Amino acid sequence: MSTVDLHTLTGAYALGALSEQESAEFTRHLAQCPACTQEVRELQETAARLALAVAEVPPAGLRTRVMAALPEVRQLPPRGRHATVVPLRRGMRHRLPYLTAAACLVVAALAGGLAVNAQNEADEQRDRTARAEQQAAAVSALMTAPDATFHTTALKGGGSGTVVASKRRGQTAFLYHGLPALSGQRVYELWYSRNGAMEPAGLVQTGSSSGAMLLTGGPQGADGVGVTAEPPGGSSRPTTAPLAVLRL
Repeated sequence: MSTVDLHTLTGAYALGALSEQESAEFTRHLAQCPACTQEVRELQETAARLALAVAEVPPAGLRTRVMAALPEVRQLPPRGRHATVVPLRRGMRHRLPYLTAAACLVVAALAGGLAVNAQNEADEQRDRTARAEQQAAAVSALMTAPDATFHTTALKGGGSGTVVASKRRGQTAFLYHGLPALSGQRVYELWYSRNGAMEPAGLVQTGSSSGAMLLTGGPQGADGVGVTAEPPGGSSRPTTAPLAVLRL
């Protein structure tokens, strides 16, 4: 593979989608390419966060019911050992991590919905799951936009955030992981930075340390997204220094 080809395989390598020969060659390439090494690490972290974004904790009795039903489930016959391997087109490999992460997000949301239906919980819980599915689908579509950009940084006080933006779709998403609970019932608030001014862009769900959300408003004219800790209900303007500012 040429040097140009190697630089486009970070996503496929991060997800183990390369052949044994390609993987070995790319591993040698990483030893002398800090940029690719950093990108592989960020892609692996982002894919892991997205799978957690809308995941639901299974109901306590779900495992017991499943185990009790196993004796009545007819087993499928073993499949043949031969399989056909279809190689990826070279032009799709660099987008593989984003497509896979988006798929993980949608599957996690659907799994949460199935768990809720099986438990037959209250309407409020079902509505919350439906909203999570809609949010997951919207974030997934945003991530796969041809002009989508990804920027990740650590937040002061703990946790990390990733901003995904597409000017073509006019949308921005915030993916967060490991955010610590704030004292005094304070909440995390997001802001668009435009010409030195901060405009409110939404509140992070209280009590959620990991997840994904769409920002209110689009990225046009904005140069960054800020995160602050604000009083309950949020503020019309920041009252504290930013915990992070992610560029667009």
